[in-house]
Amino acid sequence: MQTNASRPAKMLAVLTAVALTTVLTACKSSSGPSTENVTLNGGGSTFVNPVMSRWTHDFAAAHTGTQINYQSIGSGGGVQQVKAGTVDFGASDYPLTDANLAEMKPMLQIPETAGPVCITYNLPGLTKPLQLSAEAISGIFLGKITSWQDPILKKDNPGVALPNIKVVVAHRTDGSGTTAAFTTYLSAVSPEWSTKVGKGGAVSWPVGLGGKGSEGVTAQVRQSPGGIGYVELIYAQQNNLAVANVRNQAGNYITPSTASTTAAIAAFADQLNKDPRVPIVNAPASAPEAYPISTLTFLIIPKDGTDVGKRTMLKKFIQYIVTDGQLIASQLNYAPLPDGVKQYDQQQLSQMTVNGQPVQ
Repeated sequence: MQTNASRPAKMLAVLTAVALTTVLTACKSSSGPSTENVTLNGGGSTFVNPVMSRWTHDFAAAHTGTQINYQSIGSGGGVQQVKAGTVDFGASDYPLTDANLAEMKPMLQIPETAGPVCITYNLPGLTKPLQLSAEAISGIFLGKITSWQDPILKKDNPGVALPNIKVVVAHRTDGSGTTAAFTTYLSAVSPEWSTKVGKGGAVSWPVGLGGKGSEGVTAQVRQSPGGIGYVELIYAQQNNLAVANVRNQAGNYITPSTASTTAAIAAFADQLNKDPRVPIVNAPASAPEAYPISTLTFLIIPKDGTDVGKRTMLKKFIQYIVTDGQLIASQLNYAPLPDGVKQYDQQQLSQMTVNGQPVQ
């Protein structure tokens, strides 16, 4: 039976609990926007997908309640989705030009990593890595070199018994940043390619069999003796594909790797510090270790947004990518960003807004 003396004590306890709850609620609401249970959606580059998978997994694991979905649909698809507003961020292996940006709401472009585009091939009986010059690569993809017995190919591979079979070219059919990087290189080394075909995520190929994604290109090469195509390095490694050494302007045949991509970045350091959209293909002869078909990749995000939680977490995610995430990138054979480009990234991030106000 409850006594009269105990009633005031019980009432005091109830009032104290209510007051404490009110104070805690007020503290929570004044601490800024909650970023719990935030879902971010992105899409684009297949080139960056292997490291993006690690970035999204590791970041979400460290931020309870955060989920990041990334669709590897090709750079062209990523650009279109971020333009349409159906994703929170896009990823592309080619930067948006001023003309592209003029057709979209204000966007920020943030370099995220870099890597090489590899030439993969199917040459039965070849035991040494294939060597290819710019003349050979442009001749093959222009359809001018049709046999592996061509004198240009023999010159690149002295003393090597190349098979007496036809060249079978494979290329991407989807909008692709890998294609953009590759055709940017071809345009830089071949005036004929630049005039007849040009560069971009999708071009009118003079010759070859089309495949969707790196998977499609690889399938065409594997099923065609004499086949040759292009894929990103991590994809080639994961699928045990043979890759060619490519001759650079210094006259060296360079294996695609993190180190040779880093050398290509270093060769363009001054230009990149001014504008990270500068291509890093066909480095000058002063960079003897540079792989000539290298590319930066970019995150593309709307400058402004309306969801405070999403924008706050998106900024944290990108901040992670361009800082601690660079170590993960290097472990997966992507080249880390140089300091000048990292500084540019920080400047871009500082421009992120939500409802017109800086994102905290």
